[in-house]
Amino acid sequence: MSIFPKISLRLEVERYLKEGFMNKEVVSALGKQEAERRFETLLNHLSHPPSFTTVRVNTHLASVQHVKNLLLDELRKQFNGLSVPILQHPDLQDVLLIPIIGPRRNIKKQQCEAVVGAQCGNAVLRGAHVYVPGIVSASKFMKAGDVISVYSDIKGKCKKGAKEFDGTKVFLGNGISELSRKEIFNGLPELKGIGIRMTEPIYLSPSFDNVLPNYLFLQNLPSAVVTHVLDPQPGEKILDLCAAPGGKTTHIAALMHDQGEVIALDKISNKVEKIKQNALLLGLNSIKAFCFDGTKALKLDMVKDAEGKPPFLRESFDRILLDAPCSGMGQRPNMACSWTLKEVTSYQPLQRKLFTVAVELLKPGGVLVYSTCTITLAENEEQVAWALATFPCLQLQPQEPQIGGEGMMGAGLSFEQLKQLQRFDPSVVPVRDTDIASLGDARIEDTIWLANKDCIGFFIAKFIKCKST
Repeated sequence: MSIFPKISLRLEVERYLKEGFMNKEVVSALGKQEAERRFETLLNHLSHPPSFTTVRVNTHLASVQHVKNLLLDELRKQFNGLSVPILQHPDLQDVLLIPIIGPRRNIKKQQCEAVVGAQCGNAVLRGAHVYVPGIVSASKFMKAGDVISVYSDIKGKCKKGAKEFDGTKVFLGNGISELSRKEIFNGLPELKGIGIRMTEPIYLSPSFDNVLPNYLFLQNLPSAVVTHVLDPQPGEKILDLCAAPGGKTTHIAALMHDQGEVIALDKISNKVEKIKQNALLLGLNSIKAFCFDGTKALKLDMVKDAEGKPPFLRESFDRILLDAPCSGMGQRPNMACSWTLKEVTSYQPLQRKLFTVAVELLKPGGVLVYSTCTITLAENEEQVAWALATFPCLQLQPQEPQIGGEGMMGAGLSFEQLKQLQRFDPSVVPVRDTDIASLGDARIEDTIWLANKDCIGFFIAKFIKCKST
């Protein structure tokens, strides 16, 4: 049952999304009423967190069972002895699933309040504590050690340093303040640690702040599926074209047993440093990360670069992952998005530039996987239709494992082609409450089915290059 209102969008953006989800093909197949119901259900899901926290085990350094045992001990400590099950995904052997308990509706609201920014609020709903930079407002007499009710300023209207806020805010749970109001707002920019330690979050989800950092990578389920679909093999040369923060890059290297070459590109330097840090932390040596614009990664002259740095010669890579920059409209939880229609629709040309470069850099017989964490038709199925029409050398491929649903109608793709895509659409399940008792009663098959469906919105397409471009 919903506890939050549906995601708040600009009217022009909601209309644009609705047009995509209620296109002629969809309405013809489902009927107008069912198409509209599914769209409204999706908007409702986007404001709520997924039903599971997903972590990927770094199998390069440890076995899944060993890490699962360590994690069970950690969860007992975090949840004061409460026993929450951890499931190994049957189709993704390196993925562990932890059910999120909630929403817990009987938490007593406190007089002392703190308001946090929307992004901070989203992180709290996924298990994070409140860090000082995320605190926007705090009650006048708040002291260290006080029990505080935490709210999210979902529309970004609260003034920094305010003593009270009567605008639109959503209750996230209670916590204990680590600092006084004065310490939080004294103007010292170096204050970056935990400001409020969440003790009674409305959704009980584990905190992974510095938890088994060499062994675990916090990752949404579809993001882990992508790398398995790419299916990297030891000894291959693989390109992750838009790699930050490095979750999929490190997964590629781990699946290759750290044998071969994984090139990771991103055009923002501090994000590239993050990729390097993650590779080091996870003990992976096959990764080379470069600060470089993926749209310029193709070398236009034929002089070979001996150092292996970008740009690269045509047909240099066995497999390429293009996890493209996108509107991110599938991320959860997201209670409000202030983007304009121009911003939401600005990614399609960039995605096509990157895709064109990827096709050129791929060897004949090579695999290209395209993915996004958004729900729009324009950035997903329409891009597949464009790619197949633009590059006769590409063929759409079936995916393994196939965990998401088929692609959405509306881009002119055949039924067979739609079946070869994976669209993760959480609207296929109702928003639900989870408690410890219901977890104990559920069959494992039903729990896995729910984890596969009630995740972020995501899209995956897999192509093979049949001949030289």
